[in-house]
Amino acid sequence: MNIVLLEPEIPFNTGNIGRTCVSSNTKLHLIKPLGFSVDDKHLKRSGLDYWQDLNVSYYENFEDFLEKNNYPKIYMATTKARHIYTEVQYEYDSYIMFGKESAGIPEEILVKYPDTSIRIPMDEKYRSLNLSTSVAIVLYEALRQQNFKSLLFEGNLHRLKWD
Repeated sequence: MNIVLLEPEIPFNTGNIGRTCVSSNTKLHLIKPLGFSVDDKHLKRSGLDYWQDLNVSYYENFEDFLEKNNYPKIYMATTKARHIYTEVQYEYDSYIMFGKESAGIPEEILVKYPDTSIRIPMDEKYRSLNLSTSVAIVLYEALRQQNFKSLLFEGNLHRLKWD
């Protein structure tokens, strides 16, 4: 899987998303401008010691991302979509893009992806969910559809054993 963040602004969110990507064998794509430095202590703190293991690529802009990834099929996560994120069938190597925290994905980009724009249902009184929460919700649905390929393992208790 591939998570794409278009111009992320908050280092804590990106750090949390990076940690989620590492633990789910997902590649993270960051499209500039970023609202922080990748050396930011808040980014590292929220990503803990996972950041060093993150498979991450950086791009100068959206067109650079498209070119370097051979114009992939992209699921656009937005509050404005017609389709709910559980209504689509994700491919094993899907690209799922999320916009910046303050504005989402620009409409100039969204209008080119009407069939692959997806949304998370929520109360209409509110603008959106937290970015890292949204990424986790959609990513884990995509992984579930792939039967959590290479992620299934049984956890062990620290001090006791399961009966």
